[in-house]
Amino acid sequence: MSPPMSPMKPPKGFAPMSCCWSTETMQKWLPFLGWLPDYTWYALKMDFIAGISVGLTVIPQALAYAEVAGLPPQYGLYSAFMGCFVYFFLGTSRDVTLGPTAIMSLLVSFYTFHEPAYAVLLAFLSGCIQLGMGFLRLGLLLDFISCPVIKGFTSAAAIIIGFGQIKNLLGLQHIPRQFFLQVYYTFHNIGETRVGDAVLGLVCMVLLLVLKLMRDHVPPVHPEMPTGVRLSHGLVWTATTARNALVVSFAALVAYSFQVTGYQPFVLTGKTPEGLPDAHIPPFSVTTANGTISFTEMVQGMGAGLVVVPLMGLLESIAVAKSFASQNNYRINSNQELLALGFTNILGSLFSSYPVTGSFGRTAVNAQSGVCTPAGGLMTGALVLLSLDYLTSLFYYIPKSALAAVIIMAVVPLFDTKIVKTLWRVKRLDLLPLCVTFLLCFWEVQYGILAGTLVSVLILLHSVARPKIQVSEGPMLVLQPASGLHFPAIETLREALLSRALETSPPRSVALDCTHICSIDYTVVLGLGELLEDFHKRGATLALIGLQVPVLRVLLSADLKGVLYFCTLEEAGECGQSAQSRSSPAAHALGARTAGLQPWETGGSGLESESGAHSDESETVGRLSGALSALGFYLLGLYVRHSSQTVKCTDAKYEFES
Repeated sequence: MSPPMSPMKPPKGFAPMSCCWSTETMQKWLPFLGWLPDYTWYALKMDFIAGISVGLTVIPQALAYAEVAGLPPQYGLYSAFMGCFVYFFLGTSRDVTLGPTAIMSLLVSFYTFHEPAYAVLLAFLSGCIQLGMGFLRLGLLLDFISCPVIKGFTSAAAIIIGFGQIKNLLGLQHIPRQFFLQVYYTFHNIGETRVGDAVLGLVCMVLLLVLKLMRDHVPPVHPEMPTGVRLSHGLVWTATTARNALVVSFAALVAYSFQVTGYQPFVLTGKTPEGLPDAHIPPFSVTTANGTISFTEMVQGMGAGLVVVPLMGLLESIAVAKSFASQNNYRINSNQELLALGFTNILGSLFSSYPVTGSFGRTAVNAQSGVCTPAGGLMTGALVLLSLDYLTSLFYYIPKSALAAVIIMAVVPLFDTKIVKTLWRVKRLDLLPLCVTFLLCFWEVQYGILAGTLVSVLILLHSVARPKIQVSEGPMLVLQPASGLHFPAIETLREALLSRALETSPPRSVALDCTHICSIDYTVVLGLGELLEDFHKRGATLALIGLQVPVLRVLLSADLKGVLYFCTLEEAGECGQSAQSRSSPAAHALGARTAGLQPWETGGSGLESESGAHSDESETVGRLSGALSALGFYLLGLYVRHSSQTVKCTDAKYEFES
């Protein structure tokens, strides 16, 4: 054991500091301490390249996503840098970049009334909720949002976001933001299209598509290639990776050229405030011309957004992190990711950020650029801060049609065209939550997500409440539930047993194969007790085979009368052929032995005779044989306990410790 770090003894009742703040604990809460000591010059070079690449991508995207959120363009940049710095300290994925995304911007537009104060407060409250979920390890709540629900939501969001930019692409004015009204007024006002915006927007979309195709088809670099070839490859790779910045710069240059001539055919972004806003606490009240809106009223106004925004932020961020961790063969800590996202939103709200999450597109750029550690985010964040200080005057000339082209090309991959065909082939029932989510999201996003999740949970509960029961004919009727047995399923089991065993003439004995049952609850215990009584009244036997240890312990603790448990179907068949087998203590003693209990620790249940028609001689012989069997099993149990051997019963394997 290593010597104490200090000769001072800790106060009574407190652990030593070396135990509380061990290296392992520090690395758990601050993951950068694990990789920073081994940081190399090669990693620094690759992180620098990746940080620059992501920075050139995020700046135009941030300006465009602020439009989706219904906020001034500078708020996109305010939201783009804090995640880069926080994730350096707290992140567990080397690829993930946190910042504004199309999905999160769409949600913000629904719940903040296009008011920056609401958006900043929503970021703060979402961060608090995410932080609390991280500390309480409540990330498991996201597991109830199934893949069809996510696909339905993202596909609907892609259409909503993409169509919402048609007005900017065509230069239309005064188009409402509600989707159905937006569709109506866009087509109604199509005659007011500005030719300059439409042409420039379409040209930008074509350029973005061509550069993306070039990026996807650039051959890999090999060391044996000539220097000129590698240099040209690097130039092409840089241009295609930074295609958003390149196209937006081209559009701004065109707009500036027209501005010099005194004619402007485009709708421009307009003036953007310079520099970073001063740090201040989020606004907990808003003063308007009609009075002051209190914190309570702001929270009530955001409504379901306080649930939808943090949950969807967590879902998107963790999904991105897990996806790239799987591709690049490393592991992430989901709860640590929750903490990183929560701290990002809380600290970002101090600088007027709206809610952010992990970006799939920029994370892909980061990974393809060869990033080695989260340190690449430092360069991205620094680039965003530099653009706020020195480039905001140039943002004035960026045409809105160019930003609309960037957004449309960014959300097109979100629409999954293959998911319907895949679900139809794999499991058609999953199309139901997909369609419910997809359709209702056009009405209200929260209703779509809630309804889709509810449908998924109902499908899950239906399989629990109505498990498939496999029936096998033979000397005894064998019923095997295909899944677990919980309280909603006991009625299904009762109906199966009554229709196939007790309502026949004569009643048939049944062996209930419990191989797939790993746990039961009190309602199931009561149901089994009633079934045992029904079988006893009709002169038939209900035997349990293949019980796992936890289930057997519950049954024995419930002190049910007449419980018969056998290791194999053959033993259960012998029991069904003889009425006296139902009163044999050997079967119950075997169950007690398997559970690690002694026969007398079961409270005697199952040892009572169920038939009074036997002669005294038969009863005496039965009791004597039962006592000898119980004694034999007791001695065997002692042997098992002292030798720590393994007892095999059917297909299950139980280990007993001395």
